[in-house]
Amino acid sequence: MYCIGFCCWGTSTDISSCAVLVLLSRRAAGCRCLSFGLNLVCFFSCRYMCSLSLFHYSEYLVIAINNPRSLSLDSFLLNHSFEYNLAAVSSWIEFTVEKVIYPEMKQITWLSTIGLLMVIFGECLRKAAMLTAGSNFNHIVQNEKSDTHTLVTSGVYGWFRHPSYVGWFYWSIGTQVLLCNPICVTGYTLASWRFFRERIEEEEITLIHFFGEEYLEYKKKVPSGGECFYLERIIFLSITNLYMAKTC
Repeated sequence: MYCIGFCCWGTSTDISSCAVLVLLSRRAAGCRCLSFGLNLVCFFSCRYMCSLSLFHYSEYLVIAINNPRSLSLDSFLLNHSFEYNLAAVSSWIEFTVEKVIYPEMKQITWLSTIGLLMVIFGECLRKAAMLTAGSNFNHIVQNEKSDTHTLVTSGVYGWFRHPSYVGWFYWSIGTQVLLCNPICVTGYTLASWRFFRERIEEEEITLIHFFGEEYLEYKKKVPSGGECFYLERIIFLSITNLYMAKTC
C-alpha cells in the first residue's frame, strides 16, 4: 500500500515497476504458505511412515528374539491378509484425495498429535506383551499345546488377558487419527473391533482347552482387554465432536 501510494506521484514506469513488486511479493507470500503446507503434510506423512515401518520391523525383531524357530519373512506381517493390505491402501488414497480437495483437513496438528500418542501407546503395549510372553507368543494361533507352552499372567498380562490385541487395536486406529483420515478412522474402528472380538472369542476356547481350571481362574481376575475396544469408540466420538466443532 505504501509502495502504491508513493508511486502515484511518479511516472508510469514507476507505477509499473511498483505493480510488479506487489505481484512478486504476493507470489512470494503464496509460495511461503504453500511451502509451509507441504512441510506440514510431509511432517504428518513422515510420522505415519516411521510408525508403520517401526511396527513391522519390530514384529520381526521380537519374534527373532523370542521364538527364532518360527521366524520367517511372514514375521514382518507385511502380507498379513488381503483385508489388511486393502485397509492400508485405502488410507493412502483417502489421505491423498482429501489433501487435494480439502488441504486444511490435513493440517490439524492437535488431532495428529493425539494419533501419534495412540500409536506409541499401542506399539509399546503390543511389544511389551510379545516380550513378556516370550516363546509362548506366535503370530499364528496355535491349536495344539506344546510342551513349553505355559500360561503367562505376569506383566501386562496382569492388566489384560490379550494385551497384544489391545495394543494392535489402538495402534491401527492411531495411524488414521495421525493422518487425519475421518473415513478410515471410522472404518478401522469398526473392522478392528469386529476382528479382535472374534479372534479373542476363538482364542478363549483354545486357552480353556489348554489350561482348564487355571485359565478359568485367571479369566475371573483379569479382563480380556475387549472392554478397551468400547473405550476406543467413546474416544472416537469425542475426537469427532471436537473435529466438527473446529471445522464448523
